[in-house]
Amino acid sequence: MNEAFESLLAELEQFGAANDGSISDRPRRMLNITHATGEFLAVLVRATAARRVLEIGTSNGYSTLWLAGAARSVGGTVTTVELSGFKAGLAAKNFARSGLAAQIVQLQEDAGRVLTRQGTAAFDLIFLDSERPEYPGWWPDIRRVLRPGGLLVVDNATSHPQEMAPFVALVKADTGFATSLVPVGNGEFLAVRAGPA
Repeated sequence: MNEAFESLLAELEQFGAANDGSISDRPRRMLNITHATGEFLAVLVRATAARRVLEIGTSNGYSTLWLAGAARSVGGTVTTVELSGFKAGLAAKNFARSGLAAQIVQLQEDAGRVLTRQGTAAFDLIFLDSERPEYPGWWPDIRRVLRPGGLLVVDNATSHPQEMAPFVALVKADTGFATSLVPVGNGEFLAVRAGPA
């Protein structure tokens, strides 16, 4: 990680904290992952050599940059989905500054529609950090688009356990997945799909 990239990440961390500390309107809050979660995601991408990464919930692009930096190291790309035009606009500027724009496919669209049109086994790793009540409805498509051996990572597993409970129960009930709760940042729920890599 070069100095300019580290500096951009630090700037976005400070912006997110200051913004969210002064704004109560959820659509205008960044709700970024923690620094520790960013490091964790980067390690997961490298460890699994995930070349096709899907992120649902771009916000201002902070988490995307962690994923994209790691994806570049393994020759991969990140497709990131955000419905909010305000947040997508912030993210696009941050991607341009990062030097990672070539590794990022940015979609401003409803995540459910995006998932529906993706091919079977299209992604190696999926990171969910979006509207938690929507996750159970997305599950059939998430399951379909994650390749055998692929990894699902879901943020806010310990910070919002009640909201996450219906989705966690669905995934845990699926015998095709092995799961784990990792107490990093706001809690990461991991599920790996059975099958060859």
